[in-house]
Amino acid sequence: MDAVKGKDQGMQNTGGQLDRPAHFQLMESMLPKVVKRRVNALKRLQVQCTNIEAKFYEEVHELERKYAAIYEPLLEKRRDIVTGTVEPTDQECEWHSDREEEEELAAEVKKKATIEEAKKEEAMPEEDPKGIPDFWITIFKNVDMLNDMLQEHDEPILKHLKDIQVKFSEPGQPMSFTLEFHFEPNGYFNNAVLTKVYKMRSEPEASEPFSFDGPEIIDCEGCQIDWHKGKDVTVKTIKKKQKHKGRGTVRTVTKQVPNDSFFNFFNPVKASPDEDMDEESEFTLATDFEIGHFFRERIVPRAVLYFTGDALLEDESFDEEELEEGDEEEQDEDCEDDEDEGDFDPKA
Repeated sequence: MDAVKGKDQGMQNTGGQLDRPAHFQLMESMLPKVVKRRVNALKRLQVQCTNIEAKFYEEVHELERKYAAIYEPLLEKRRDIVTGTVEPTDQECEWHSDREEEEELAAEVKKKATIEEAKKEEAMPEEDPKGIPDFWITIFKNVDMLNDMLQEHDEPILKHLKDIQVKFSEPGQPMSFTLEFHFEPNGYFNNAVLTKVYKMRSEPEASEPFSFDGPEIIDCEGCQIDWHKGKDVTVKTIKKKQKHKGRGTVRTVTKQVPNDSFFNFFNPVKASPDEDMDEESEFTLATDFEIGHFFRERIVPRAVLYFTGDALLEDESFDEEELEEGDEEEQDEDCEDDEDEGDFDPKA
């Protein structure tokens, strides 16, 4: 599922022609005419390679769709266990952890230290929660990108979230994927499923073929949430006093204004091909694309690992590696600067 990871994250080349550094343009302009001619032939070959690459990613999308159907029974079983619809067998619950011996030792020490407490607990009826409570909302809280979207008033609603699924476009249809958020009946809205469609493109632009770097998300479309009266958390009601200019009387008016909420995710900024977007809207849309990509590539396929935190440790290790590489580059640059400073002659 990671075959196109990073390719469709965010918007590519939003401004048309890619500007080459001046020294590259100068270098090419200084080439002998016969060499320029051959370079142009190579560029034509490169365009053909790019078109083949685009076809490759189309086939990757078809493979993703094919294997999504193979994953589906397993993800349905995951949903049934999370919601408590089925109880896994003892065999299905067997799992060996590298930390198992440490955990057993810690449990033994704790058991000896709390014998009296254990006896009291035995006298009380044992709790038997249904499924895995708060599975998805725990994932939202564990992942910084999602936790930043989460508001306190969203949490009671997300406790009703049963499953998140990814659906790929059918063969012959424009490339896209849909995130489906499945909810149990609740007192907030009537929708059983909230959807977010991400439209993609996997073909080089005629005006700038060399900017192609795989499939890109080009637009997204949310859905209408059928909120129960007074339960819409994406708006809030404010009161404002108005004074009549002539009579001097004061009245209080109420109006609804937008409110921060995760559920604004289903009412995204629209990409406009005809109009330039302001910087804030571009950033909001690019962030939305990144979140959609993350749900598709990471959260949905590996949900249990984000619930337990195992995937977070892996993500952090990648971040640390990237940071170390960045530090090394900065140190190299600093060394070069120091060398340059060493050659400086104040008397020159």
